[in-house]
Amino acid sequence: MAERIRCRYPNDTIVQYQTGEQILSETIRPDILLLDIRMPGMDGMEAARRLRQAESDMIIIFVTAMEDYVFRAFDVGAFHYLVKPFSDEKLYEVLARAVRKRQERAAPAAPPGGGEVPALVIKSGGRHFSVPIRDIVYAEVFDRKVIIHTMHSDIEYYGKMKELEERAGSDFFRPHRSYLINFQYVRKYDAGTIWLEKGQVLMAKQNYRQFVKSYLRYNQRGGRE
Repeated sequence: MAERIRCRYPNDTIVQYQTGEQILSETIRPDILLLDIRMPGMDGMEAARRLRQAESDMIIIFVTAMEDYVFRAFDVGAFHYLVKPFSDEKLYEVLARAVRKRQERAAPAAPPGGGEVPALVIKSGGRHFSVPIRDIVYAEVFDRKVIIHTMHSDIEYYGKMKELEERAGSDFFRPHRSYLINFQYVRKYDAGTIWLEKGQVLMAKQNYRQFVKSYLRYNQRGGRE
């Protein structure tokens, strides 16, 4: 498979690893990692879990014949899960999306069509604020108020979470009735908690499967639409 990738991306550095331990021992790790589950020693799922703890932005694509691990792949924030056998076209399609996502992470996001960045205008403390939607890390409901958390400020106002959810769009998810999170700022999660770049929120048990499916779709389309 390395030769197939090298033919498509001749100017990129392609490194092959034999074990999960070898990947973990490297001081310089790949931006995009294609990882099998069945490997000598540590399996790919455990290697991915440890890598995710240290490298939150690494794009991990599982390439395996083991279909029954797909939901565990979501738990480590996998970008995609390729089940062998698959065509060159499918491989190149997934890689192209992964490369686009990596490039978008490295550059500031531009609004569609070069227009203004979509923003939420709210009234708080007698003043009006314009908050770019992409800057919202998460929002929460408390005592009839919505509190918006960005990386640099917290703004509260009287409003309804449902209206904010509809305005925010598909880059956001409501894992619990009291919270709305921006997928862009997710760093890790489990069945009960989502850790963000700023703060953490609760995950309702019944929403967990839908969360991981929605987060996978977000990753597959290259992040923010």
